[in-house]
Amino acid sequence: MAGGKQPRVLIDATAVPADRGGVGRYVDYLITSLDDLGANFAVVCQRSDHERFGRMAPTASVIAGPASISHRPARLSWEQTGLPIVAEKVGADVIHSPHYTMPLRGDRPVVVTLHDVTFFTDPDVHSSVKGVFFRSATRTALTRATRIVVPSQATRTELRRLLEADVDRMDVIPHGVDTNTFHPPTQMERDVIRQRLGLPEEPGYIAFLGTLEPRKNVPALIEAWVRVAADREDPPALVIAGSSGWDEEVDRAMANVPSHLRILRPGYLHFADLPAYLGGALFVAYPSRGEGFGLPVLEAMACGAPVMTTSLLSLPEVGGDAVYYTGIDADSLADGLATLLDNAELRATLGEKGIARAKEFTWDSSARLHLETYERAYQTASAAV
Repeated sequence: MAGGKQPRVLIDATAVPADRGGVGRYVDYLITSLDDLGANFAVVCQRSDHERFGRMAPTASVIAGPASISHRPARLSWEQTGLPIVAEKVGADVIHSPHYTMPLRGDRPVVVTLHDVTFFTDPDVHSSVKGVFFRSATRTALTRATRIVVPSQATRTELRRLLEADVDRMDVIPHGVDTNTFHPPTQMERDVIRQRLGLPEEPGYIAFLGTLEPRKNVPALIEAWVRVAADREDPPALVIAGSSGWDEEVDRAMANVPSHLRILRPGYLHFADLPAYLGGALFVAYPSRGEGFGLPVLEAMACGAPVMTTSLLSLPEVGGDAVYYTGIDADSLADGLATLLDNAELRATLGEKGIARAKEFTWDSSARLHLETYERAYQTASAAV
């Protein structure tokens, strides 16, 4: 760095969704951890998030964008015109765009985070409009950004394989997990969430958490659970929690559930309820057809939940030997469900391994690696002058 100066970074948080799913948690925890490290940065955000980020990063400059950018088309237009102006105003040396898109004009280096490649590897699980948009944004970032952040080796490998991306400009930076928030729940916490869901203590429940979109493979999970649970004397409930997506097959699968089985869709759960929900389950089933990282798996592990997931893309990087892997089809999922239901010792072992492995993923480490990326971007731009 020139004269030992830490480059000043502007993080564009204007694309963070209100429901604080995976991308939202990534940006929130990154900003909090950067502030804890004393990083030299500013944040521009939606007006509705101004107070929130001010609390998260009390030493950073937090700027609210115009009210109009709450709508995506206006935000994308502002990104090209208003964001460079904000960068100039706060004296930023580097811009970090943490959700695919980036400003194409301006003389500052830009770091872009590309979260996954399923828009290319499995396009049918995304809406056509969303797929076209994010494929275009990914190609643009790979061509125009100074550096690219990806959350897993699998994402890096697939970008190279599918798009011949320059891997020398990519930095693999795994996400972290906040173990103060995501922790093994107390019995009281378990009782509260169970009562809120209207479930008895026995025989327990299998938990899913995620947006109900085709990539999450929930219809196959429901079909597999019906196969396994239908003839059991006291079958566990299946709880499908998360924001409503656009997978119409979920409703069709639920319509085929026999009346004596219990399946619940509580919808979006409050953030504070997640540790009890995940850690209070017999196990968590996450049958995704592919992830750029797999934050729900990591958070479930931190809560002490045994986890069943698939071995596709990045998920083995997160789960290691601490989760149970299956295929994505209903037959394979049914075998996995039966194995975990019938083996309490295996569940206990996975729960213990998951807690230990989750401790290897910290937001502090992630933030430090981001600082190294910002420095590389700054040095690259400085060398080109």
